[in-house]
Amino acid sequence: MSISRQDECFPPAALVRTEAAALEALAVRLEGPMAEPFARAVEMILRCGASHGRVVVTGMGKSGIIAQKIAATLSSTGSPALFLHPAEAVHGDVGVLMPGDVVVALSASGETEEILRLLATLKRKGDALVSFTCHPQSTLAQASDVALDCSVAREACGLNLAPTASTTSMLALGDALAIAVSLKKGFRAEDFAELHPGGKLGKRLARVRDLMHTGEEIPTVAPATPMSDVIFEMSSKKLGITTVQQEGRLCGVLSDGDLRRLLEREGGAALGRSAGEAMNPHPRSIAGDELAAKALAILEERKITALVVVDAGGVVEGIVHLHDLWGVEMI
Repeated sequence: MSISRQDECFPPAALVRTEAAALEALAVRLEGPMAEPFARAVEMILRCGASHGRVVVTGMGKSGIIAQKIAATLSSTGSPALFLHPAEAVHGDVGVLMPGDVVVALSASGETEEILRLLATLKRKGDALVSFTCHPQSTLAQASDVALDCSVAREACGLNLAPTASTTSMLALGDALAIAVSLKKGFRAEDFAELHPGGKLGKRLARVRDLMHTGEEIPTVAPATPMSDVIFEMSSKKLGITTVQQEGRLCGVLSDGDLRRLLEREGGAALGRSAGEAMNPHPRSIAGDELAAKALAILEERKITALVVVDAGGVVEGIVHLHDLWGVEMI
């Protein structure tokens, strides 16, 4: 493949550095002249959420693609948001706007025709307008309640035409806005878990009660249960452990390892013991509302394969096994 003179002038590393420079310039503005308008945009979204409004993000072309990602990030961090295509909006989809919504409009030029055609409707509805634009004096910026400056020294394109550095700047600004709002709301890992139930991330943030074995799947014996019945219960339930319970409350546990060590110490005499005599009376347990990642951390630390799940009164609710936590990452 031949390399053009234009490619030689703008090698890949230089293109990346151009975008990095745009982000650094954005960071400087956020620490300086844009700090106050950014804070106002955050407060507008917070008030919008408090009144059950939504954030409606709009943009055309490449800016529209960035707008979709910003809407997704807002939604996944606790701020209900949706993407509105501006061309479809002027053909009826603007009806999705509700009183109290905040509109975030992205346009590098600030003169995108489809966006400008929405301004009259937005003003009539009284919805707040936040803009991301590279031209603070543009029509869109001047019509906005808050205008955030995404200007760049140049695009990371040999022709200085394709939206590259500017869209990167918009994306980073959208991320900053979404995260700033979520922090102000006190958005927690537990809240994040409820919005991400699927995949590896969802499993990492799942609750123990979502993954534990319950009901008839819980191996259970009484303190007086003879060892032969203990072994049968452990073998049939296939969790490598059994709970020892009295009236539903946890008295202790017996694991495969406990039995092996008992047999090594006492030989055949171990089979004459009861569950209560052989059990570990002080097992580590966990509450059902804890994150699965915490359960995994305990299992790894203790080098065990199962945890009993109990409520505040010591009543057994389930068992979570190491196999149930495959794919979970410790936090």
